[in-house]
Order: sequence, then structure tokens, then C-alpha cells
Amino acid sequence: MLDPQGLYEWEPKGLAVADLALAQDTAGLVMLYHFEGYIDAGETGEQIVKRLLDDLPHQVVARFDHDRLIDYRARRPLLTFERDRWSAYEIPKIELYLVQDATGAPFLLLTGPEPDVEWERFAAAVGELVERLGVRLAVNFHGIPMGVPHTRPVGITPHGNRTDLMPGHRSYFDEAQVPGSAESLVEYRLAEAGHDVLGVAAHVPHYVARSPYPDAALTALEAITAATGLVLPNTAHGLRSAALRAQEEIERQIAEGDEELVTLVRGLEHQYDAVAGAETRGSLVAERVDLPSADELGAEFERFLADRADREGDGGR
Repeated sequence: MLDPQGLYEWEPKGLAVADLALAQDTAGLVMLYHFEGYIDAGETGEQIVKRLLDDLPHQVVARFDHDRLIDYRARRPLLTFERDRWSAYEIPKIELYLVQDATGAPFLLLTGPEPDVEWERFAAAVGELVERLGVRLAVNFHGIPMGVPHTRPVGITPHGNRTDLMPGHRSYFDEAQVPGSAESLVEYRLAEAGHDVLGVAAHVPHYVARSPYPDAALTALEAITAATGLVLPNTAHGLRSAALRAQEEIERQIAEGDEELVTLVRGLEHQYDAVAGAETRGSLVAERVDLPSADELGAEFERFLADRADREGDGGR
């Protein structure tokens, strides 16, 4: 493997500030990380990253060589054309930021598009950043589609070697093989090297997984702040307001839907309540409930939205 240091470069001013923050906080820094492009149902991780960078003061500490890591033909960056020339280019940046929470406490945020190549070298490079900056805990976050209703609290599956930081949550999986991601490999390699890592996977209703779902982002953010001690009230407030608006819109669309769609959602509610009741009683087996599959539910909801769009396109006729 080529030297991981060839994949990134330090931003001198940002590194100096990070070193000062590390000197003042001997316990070490928290590093949050999320990469765009893999499974992120409800845009859970993307919403959190955007609001953190919009709400909080930050500066770049290190930059990755996107020209080596991104396959431009797979994910073509946008260029802006005005009249007779190209006027702007959206560079696919992968950067490590030093961010300050509401109390001024520093933490790190690593984000950008998921690397398409050189995953092992990239994971090793992240490991070097973690070592150099004295990271005490690395936390990743994203959304996963689940057969759950939007009318119930968002669940979370914690993972990593510090799931003890999220008491009261359990894994829904014994063992499963899934397509890998750079984010998961970073978690695996960091834990393998003895670093503390926590993953936060928020459960997003399957039928809204392709749209922003602020409830999931808010739940994931609250889990992150509880585990790390970071204070992020403005970010949480913004997500809470967005979540209320999203719930109202989902309810409005369902109210305008057909009876079959309503039955599907109510079926998921029945299943959720049956499982929750079984856990409360200490039983591992919930009562049997005949429900549509997640694919059936998603197809029905997409059909409803498509029909609604067609009606609106016809001027409501």
C-alpha cells in the first residue's frame, strides 16, 4: 500500500488551532464523520453535517486529495455555464474541520463524498489523523430504511466498540453480510487499531427513505450529543422545526391517499406496537401480524405520490 500521507495535506492555520485545542483539553477531541454516497436513508447524516457547518464556526484542518479518491465519471461534479463560458465548478471536497459547539468546546468533523477507490489507504490516512490529533472517540452516523411507521419514535441501532455510550438501545441483527462502505471500513480499522468508535444508525420508515426525514436526523443528533457531551442546541432546534413540518406534510399526503395506503401504514403501526409490547412483557416473540413487505409498502407509497404528481400536472382536473 502506498504511503497514506500522500492522500492528504494539513492546513497550517487550522492545524495550529487544533493543536492548541488539544493542549487545552487533555482528554482528547471527538471526531464526527460522515461521507455522502452510500446508504443514508432520509438524508440523515447529510442533514446533520449541513446544519453543523451552517450553524457553527469552523475551519479546515486537513484536505484529502479528491483527484485521487473520486471517480468523476461515476459522480460527475457540476459546472455552471453562463451564456458563453463556464463560470463555476463544484469541487468534490473531502475535508476535516475543527468545529466549536455552543459552549466553544472544539470537536472535529470529517466529511465529503465517499471515496470511490483506495479505501484501505484512505482508512489508514484517517487513522493517522486520529493519532496525530488525539481523537478520543470517533462517531459516524447515517440512516437505514426499516419497516417502521412514521407515527412512532425513531429507533436507533448502535454499533462499534463503544455501544455502551448508548444504553437502552439494542441491535436488531445477529449477523448479516452487506455491501461495504468507506465509512464502515474506517470504523472497522479504527476499532482494530484500538481506538474508540461509535456508529449511530437511525431507523427511517421505508416509504420516506428517499426524501429528507428530519426526525431521524434529530434522533441521531440527540444520541451523538448524549454520547459525546457536545452542546448543539441550535442544530437540534433547526432539525426539530423541520421534523414538525415534515410530519405535517406526510400526514397531509396520507390523508389524501387511498384506503390501501392507509391500511399499509396502520399495519406497520400494529407491528411496531406488538413488538414493543412483547419487549415490555419480557417476551422475545411478538404476536403474529400479517403485514405487507417493505418493498410492497414502498411501491404503494411511490405509486400514490406519482398519481398525485400527475393530478397536479393536469391542473387538478
